Amino acid sequence: MQITLLKGKLHMACVTQAELWYDGSCAIDADLVKLAGLREFEQIDIYNVDNGERFSTYVILAEPGSKTISMNGAAARKVQVGDRIIIAAYAGMEEAEADRHKPKLVYLNSDNSVNRTSNTIPVQVA
Repeated sequence: MQITLLKGKLHMACVTQAELWYDGSCAIDADLVKLAGLREFEQIDIYNVDNGERFSTYVILAEPGSKTISMNGAAARKVQVGDRIIIAAYAGMEEAEADRHKPKLVYLNSDNSVNRTSNTIPVQVA
């Protein structure tokens, strides 16, 4: 049986652009894409921490090192420049593979520089 697990995420990315009339959906600095284990044209979910919007789109590459996070096309209506978002990708896998799976988690500062990386999330304390 296949299950779906978190593959990778960019946590607390800051939206740098919102381009309503640009082709593509979410342009992400190519270095950040690689670090989070994402791929060009991969489906991603966006969780807007500032306004609660949740939507799906796909990755397009932005210039490496640019720290760009640009919502394009219809997705541009779901964000404001400066909003903090979580970008997540998921993968289906067999349970045996899931037992060994470690997601690529990238935690960002407000300027989209990398604060830290991890492959675990601490247990939430009550």
